[in-house]
Amino acid sequence: MTERDIRRLLTAYRAGERSEEETVAALAKASYENLGFARVDHSRELRQGFPEVVYAAGKTKEQLLAIMQSLAAASDGSILATRASGEQYAFVHPALPEARYDEAARAIYLRREPPLTAPPQDESHEILIITAGTSDIPVAAEARLTAELYGNRVRTLYDCGVAGIHRLLAQEEIIRRARVIIAIAGMEGALASVVGGMAQAPVIAVPTSVGYGASFSGVTALLSMLSSCAAGVSVVNIDNGFGAGVLASKINALS
Repeated sequence: MTERDIRRLLTAYRAGERSEEETVAALAKASYENLGFARVDHSRELRQGFPEVVYAAGKTKEQLLAIMQSLAAASDGSILATRASGEQYAFVHPALPEARYDEAARAIYLRREPPLTAPPQDESHEILIITAGTSDIPVAAEARLTAELYGNRVRTLYDCGVAGIHRLLAQEEIIRRARVIIAIAGMEGALASVVGGMAQAPVIAVPTSVGYGASFSGVTALLSMLSSCAAGVSVVNIDNGFGAGVLASKINALS
């Protein structure tokens, strides 16, 4: 529940459209809802500017639907379930017809009103997402969708890895103009350091599990990014496009 939701609730009470008991019950439910198998955090949007996001992997179809229905009923904001399967979406969609599935991002979402904390929609408040290779796009898609649902303007540059660094250098003007950059790479993860050395904006590095044996499913890229000599580079967990999208959104919203 957002500040906007609370104001609407109180306005309805003052207008006599809701009883005192209904209003108290709605405000009490605004904290969290106990579904038995999950306690859905309805006050997170008020605290952080965006509703609780659901990690769908490992949940049954029934559990996922119940959580998403709870979130959708309690807020007029966008709802996001990450690492969701097409099978889960096929089960959720009939009960939540406004739900959509982004196959690249592996996410189910309901696109609604942008949060009140959303940044301005102009070129000076643009999040730029760069991937080293095409295989990194699923992580980038998760970051893009997350940032867009938070109300951000997003630009993507795919397949700009250092193995053909001229492809990256050709984007120098776009890189310098961005307010926040998400650099996504597997293999040895060198993209983050190169972008960090080119950019004025803060860079959020995302290591991916893309690569051959010695990449250790993203550990090599993670350690490389953590060891970057470029100043202003921060690192999130392996394949964590969602975490990068949230952090970039928070930075972008700062005036």
